[in-house]
Amino acid sequence: MQHWLDSILALLALPHYGLSTLFIAAFISATLLPLGSEPILFGLLRLNPDMFWSAMFVATAGNTLGGMLDWWLGFGAHRVVDKYSHSKSHVKALDWLERLGPKACLLSWLPIVGDPLCAVAGWLKMPFWPCVGYMIVGKFLRYVCMTAALLWIFPG
Repeated sequence: MQHWLDSILALLALPHYGLSTLFIAAFISATLLPLGSEPILFGLLRLNPDMFWSAMFVATAGNTLGGMLDWWLGFGAHRVVDKYSHSKSHVKALDWLERLGPKACLLSWLPIVGDPLCAVAGWLKMPFWPCVGYMIVGKFLRYVCMTAALLWIFPG
């Protein structure tokens, strides 16, 4: 069983490429595409535990850049969607986001809603750099907490 698990982790971590693979996976997973970077991060750290902080920073950077792309997509979409008629729940959600401002991007780490949240922040024309700052904090804390929990649950 351990040999099988090690083989799967080696495949997920892609040890020949390491941090660059993690960066790409984290970037893609932050876009609206359904991909998670956590299995790659976990596999990489199971094979290379000494790379913990390097992997955290690389995953955070890739995921934040993906969130920044989402922001720009939302910003560009705003011009196209201005004519869209808003439902009551849509208006409530937008009001909530506008009240929170860039701090809403702290929630960019959430599954399903986090990545679209970055796009909506751009759509609402929230200030770019404060949004990026909050994205970095939220995404970094997610990677550290999730990876530490996984490594604690599945110790080497």
